[in-house]
Amino acid sequence: MDSTELRIAAVVPCHNEEASVAKVVADLQAAVPGIVVYVYDNLSTDQTAERAREAGAIVRYENTKGKGNVVRRAFADIDADIYLMIDGDDTYEASAAPLMIKTLLDGPYDHVLGVRRETESLKDTGSSAYRAGHEMGNKVLNGVVGKVFGENVEDMLSGFRVFSRRFVKSFPAVSREFEIETELTVHSLHLRVPQTAVPVGFRDRPAGSESKLRTYHDGFKILGLIIGLARHERPVAFYGLFGTLSWLISIALAIPIVVEFYATHEVPRFPTLFLAFTLLLLGSLAWTAGLVLDGIRRSRHEAARLNYLLHSAPGVDGDPEPRR
Repeated sequence: MDSTELRIAAVVPCHNEEASVAKVVADLQAAVPGIVVYVYDNLSTDQTAERAREAGAIVRYENTKGKGNVVRRAFADIDADIYLMIDGDDTYEASAAPLMIKTLLDGPYDHVLGVRRETESLKDTGSSAYRAGHEMGNKVLNGVVGKVFGENVEDMLSGFRVFSRRFVKSFPAVSREFEIETELTVHSLHLRVPQTAVPVGFRDRPAGSESKLRTYHDGFKILGLIIGLARHERPVAFYGLFGTLSWLISIALAIPIVVEFYATHEVPRFPTLFLAFTLLLLGSLAWTAGLVLDGIRRSRHEAARLNYLLHSAPGVDGDPEPRR
């Protein structure tokens, strides 16, 4: 199926991006004929909305601050066959969009991740598009998510992605700020949707544009989200770890008391014995909580899967033969 036969919507979250948003809109329209570009102005204090409207975008407003809130609103409001999400800071090469859309249709896939690769012109200058610590932080977070969910993650924090309708309409979007990319990644992992990655050019921001990402503040928020997701998505491992540690400490405290009791038939350290039994009980409760929550997790995943299956794969309807 030709992509021009499908409704393709681009979601461009923006907060004070007047220096770059018009170029992003123009590049998307040139790269993907017929694409409808939605620029979501998130409490901008500059001329972002005006520049986007002049460039031919549909401008909408989200008055609750945070990229996650913008994506939540856009995914709920926009009706399309294919959704493209890209930042409004002109750091991604929009020319990669046709390849990403074609890859989604040829799969068919539900999620195509744009893995950032710094452009050759930027490499030649010896500079980097990543702010200090961002590249290393991204690699660390990729590794943490990979270990927790058992899947390799190439660029979890990339803001350039293409989605199918069934991915978007089954995505709960509970994150408020920059954690939204992490939530998108985890959603694709726990639903085990067909997905792949495509390298995309990544460059520095244009002059007059400033990053909204706060390295340590947002990094800790993303790490906190990963821990929270691990608690929800791997409850047996999460609570079992605390339960097992509690049992081990309990046993370590109880062994000397038991040995002394057999030697003297007395228990001189009742507080320590009481603490050991308390830890033993807490460990048992932790394991019980993990097992109960694991059953709830399975029910959630089944419900999410059924909601996901309500929509057909992109470009599959009417195909005489299945895609290879």
